[in-house]
Amino acid sequence: MSYIAKPSAHHPALPRNALGLTRRDYEGSMSTLCAGCGHDSITAAIIEACYEMDLPAHRIAKISGIGCSSKAPTYFLSRSHGFNSVHGRMPSVTTGANMANRDLVYIGVSGDGDTASIGLGQFCHAVRRKLNMTYIVMNNGCYGLTKGQFSATNDKNSPSKKGEANPFDAIDLCQMAIQLGAGFVARSFSGDKRQLLPLIQAAISYKGFAFIDVISPCVTFNNHPASTKSYEYVRMHNMASENKLDYVEPKEEITTDYDEGTSTSVELHDGSHLMLFKVGEGHDPRDSDAAIHTIRTNAAKGTIVTGLLYVNENQQDLHDVLGTDERPLNGIAMSELCPGSKALEAINARLR
Repeated sequence: MSYIAKPSAHHPALPRNALGLTRRDYEGSMSTLCAGCGHDSITAAIIEACYEMDLPAHRIAKISGIGCSSKAPTYFLSRSHGFNSVHGRMPSVTTGANMANRDLVYIGVSGDGDTASIGLGQFCHAVRRKLNMTYIVMNNGCYGLTKGQFSATNDKNSPSKKGEANPFDAIDLCQMAIQLGAGFVARSFSGDKRQLLPLIQAAISYKGFAFIDVISPCVTFNNHPASTKSYEYVRMHNMASENKLDYVEPKEEITTDYDEGTSTSVELHDGSHLMLFKVGEGHDPRDSDAAIHTIRTNAAKGTIVTGLLYVNENQQDLHDVLGTDERPLNGIAMSELCPGSKALEAINARLR
């Protein structure tokens, strides 16, 4: 299969940031996700955030796991460092890279399956270690790469494509992140660029573990009309052969824009509605208990709270906790990295 490549030539009149770069310089390859996928909107917001923040490509490392969401780093920051890890292992790879070079800006992209299922343990320890990174979950409540099975964030009682109800309660990643000690926790909707863009910029600027859960509707596989994360999308074509091919009809991207402290109902492609509530001035993001209470009380009403939910302005990151050297490992002399057998014997003696 071949894909249309983006043209390498840029219009000379494109606006440039303080580095002399255009927004196009922060883009990546052409997206191969389904037309109308919310993940592409999140990608666009990351591109815009890095462009507006004047971040040079060589200072950014983008890391992902496995899933539709983890394909997304291919579509932004093509000139930056990148690593696509195995399923659920993005946090440990990011931890290793961060320990080796604290000077980079680390953007981890994951999905609800990659984070809340196989990678749940890795996610928990990245939070409690206060790893200095921006962790973005593209949350659609299903496994898009394997035909739409429930993920751990899918709502209880919402049926699968075959009509079987999900018997399990959903994992709320924002509540978990707050309870585990994340210093920056936010939730947004992929189609609300006005809210999502500044949240990403704030997360990148934050020193410590910054987490953003982005509700991102799946246009293809999560077909429960009352789902709070995705919607039904009918298969338009099946080939009568051993290998079935799906045709996904192009749809317009779902977007919204509403004021802080208000609610809005977003109509999805199948006619169902997603209820969103944007926190206003009355919410204190410095109070972790209040943040969890706000999430739970609105969830009981079937409403998803968005915005900056919690922030700890005085959090230390992992380097501060461990007292590591400020120099990247590649800038430290070999004599310091490998001090010899006597130093190793002293270390071993402390462990006896």
